[in-house]
Amino acid sequence: MIKVAIPNKGMLSEPAIELLKACGYKASKSTKSLSSIDLANGIEFYFLRPNDIPMYVGNGIIDAGITGLDFCAEALSPAVKILDLPFGASKHRIAVPEQSKYQKVDELKNLRIATSFPGIVRSYFKNPNMELVTLEGAVEISVGLGIADAVVDVVETGTTLKQAGLRILGEPLFLSNAALFAHPNRQDCTEVSNLVRRLEGKLLAMSYKMVEYDVPATLLEKACATTPGLESPTVAPLQNKNWYSVKAMVKSEDVNNVMDKLQDLGCKGILLFNIESARV
Repeated sequence: MIKVAIPNKGMLSEPAIELLKACGYKASKSTKSLSSIDLANGIEFYFLRPNDIPMYVGNGIIDAGITGLDFCAEALSPAVKILDLPFGASKHRIAVPEQSKYQKVDELKNLRIATSFPGIVRSYFKNPNMELVTLEGAVEISVGLGIADAVVDVVETGTTLKQAGLRILGEPLFLSNAALFAHPNRQDCTEVSNLVRRLEGKLLAMSYKMVEYDVPATLLEKACATTPGLESPTVAPLQNKNWYSVKAMVKSEDVNNVMDKLQDLGCKGILLFNIESARV
């Protein structure tokens, strides 16, 4: 049985739990316990603070865990990223007061900067001696309270910084998203490999839809060119020898355009199906 860590709160927690459940894991969080056991899949889930997960995984206390790229980078964890996940996207942005004279990020390297990620900030500026004010949260109010001249904060839209009277400078210092990490000695074990395969299968299914339609024999080649699938479409003859049934996977973002093209081409009975999971 392996141990897998899941964020216990924040924007990473619920999506991680829902993704694991969609992959057939019993990853329910109890209010009375910080762990749960999935005997059928040989996993014990631990619900931990997202910024602590890199330490547990990196030291081999936990075999694998889901957390943010930024938390792992901040902890300088030896944990290995084995799969990016499609949630928890965020940017580390630097901001100064709206009326500040500063226009470039490089101009701030000798100022007091408030942040919850001092390691990432020092790495970006390549200045181990820069003056940082390390805060657990509410970084945006530090300038107004007079304890910092600028901030580096994790943002999605930047609205909170603007409301605090701050102006974002330059490009993001760090781009983050959720990912599955594993201890270097455990990334290839059977249970972790199974976890990765299930997650990859679900993520692939989320990216594609299944389109099925009937097409005249004279238009079969053009229709298949419109829906080439992953390898090639599935083609089956119908009772009417002049018609074929075609089934193919189509990228989710393209599916409506593809269905329009098939209808314009002369295809009939165009159906769309969700894919629960996939292996390719």
